[in-house]
Amino acid sequence: MEARRTARTLQVVDTEYSADAVEWCPIDKWHHVLTCGTYQLKNPEEKGSGDSEINKPQLRQGRLYLYCFQQKQLYSPLTEVQRIEMPAILDLKWCHVPMAGYPVLGVANAEGSLELYNLTPNKKNSCSLEPMCSVKLGPESLALSLDWSTGKWHEPVKIISSDSKGCLSLVSVDSSRSAMAVVSQWKAHDFEAWIAAFNYWNTDVIYSGGDDSKLKGWDMRTGTNKPVFISTRHSMGVCSIQSNPHKEHILATGSYDEHVLIWDSRQMKRPLADTHVQGGVWRVKWHPSQEGLLLAACMHNGYHILDCEGALAAGQEGCPILYSYILHNSLAYGADWSRLSIDAQPTSKPWSEPSLLAETERKKDREQGTKEAVVKFQHLKIQYESPTGLFDMVVEDEADDYGSRSSSSLQASGASQCPSMDLAMKEQQNFKAGIDWTKKKGDLLATCSFYDHVLHVWKWEKNNTLSST
Repeated sequence: MEARRTARTLQVVDTEYSADAVEWCPIDKWHHVLTCGTYQLKNPEEKGSGDSEINKPQLRQGRLYLYCFQQKQLYSPLTEVQRIEMPAILDLKWCHVPMAGYPVLGVANAEGSLELYNLTPNKKNSCSLEPMCSVKLGPESLALSLDWSTGKWHEPVKIISSDSKGCLSLVSVDSSRSAMAVVSQWKAHDFEAWIAAFNYWNTDVIYSGGDDSKLKGWDMRTGTNKPVFISTRHSMGVCSIQSNPHKEHILATGSYDEHVLIWDSRQMKRPLADTHVQGGVWRVKWHPSQEGLLLAACMHNGYHILDCEGALAAGQEGCPILYSYILHNSLAYGADWSRLSIDAQPTSKPWSEPSLLAETERKKDREQGTKEAVVKFQHLKIQYESPTGLFDMVVEDEADDYGSRSSSSLQASGASQCPSMDLAMKEQQNFKAGIDWTKKKGDLLATCSFYDHVLHVWKWEKNNTLSST
């Protein structure tokens, strides 16, 4: 019997605005809750022809979506329960522990603010997000990322945030008074500080990555005048960092140089493993319960699940890619694992392997779609190392057909928007006869992409494939 990894797309949702962040709630009894953040650049309404109107800056608008996932709803398990209009969202993350008994969501927005929301139940057997508190990090800057200190230890509750001016802000959170305060702020990078993250095992230690291609470490006990280390191992902007919550001293980083690096924080001169994923790595997420699995959002090259176990245990130089989810048709930004346990639905008719002719036709369609995308977006690749540049570029061209192309582009790639997602599931699963459908367990994931403003919910599983002979 051979173990075979497959994926099954469960639902595709049009987020209307460009989607760049997605997070499942980590709190018990709320694991079915999903949030998605969006970013849309819009021109101000024209009220006259004067210079004052023409020179008005474009508006960065966003929308926060709240969804609930119900597995028993077979064809459309994800239901939108709330949407909140707000400034454009650059990052969002749940606190790993409840505050005053309820989950709390942190949002970093384009007005340079951190905002917290309480998740509370309502009378309709659902839930809703309510504003809790906010803090302004600085004038004329974008808050680009945030991380909670609660990945391993629950007290004290702190947030670290990075911004477009290269600064980091350490924020204390007082849940009893529903208040936040900036306790330290410093210049960390010469250009945008794309990412900041805690060492979950020692929250006095903070990591940051910037568009200056530097990965830095900071120890709040010794001050912020000088980092405790500077790594230039990445050759382009460092935009993703996460401490491993299961194994002490382990750190994952990603960069526009298309490499995922695994580090031992006690020795930052050389990474434990270096994996080329062929796409700028905007986000990395460790699995919520398996210490060696890492999910990477790789911009132009979809989403990859890496097996880092060898690197953690035996110093393996690269991490094998266990699975690649490539059904998105635009830049891969948001990605997250759910803590829900997902069971398979038994069926008496397993998928048959697609015919050679059908596969050939699909391959031609995908290649044609790729060629068209390269022609249409080739000018955007110049800004590859600067996502805020990419965001701003979109709106200049948005009036053409970015907003109206999502449906046709999805169908061209074989990812139908209909709830059943038949074609997408067939392509992505590639099931063969002989699979024992009753012995499957899987992970639930959510991913979102930018220009096509699409959110995917999908299941990744290991199947027991029986030999037919």
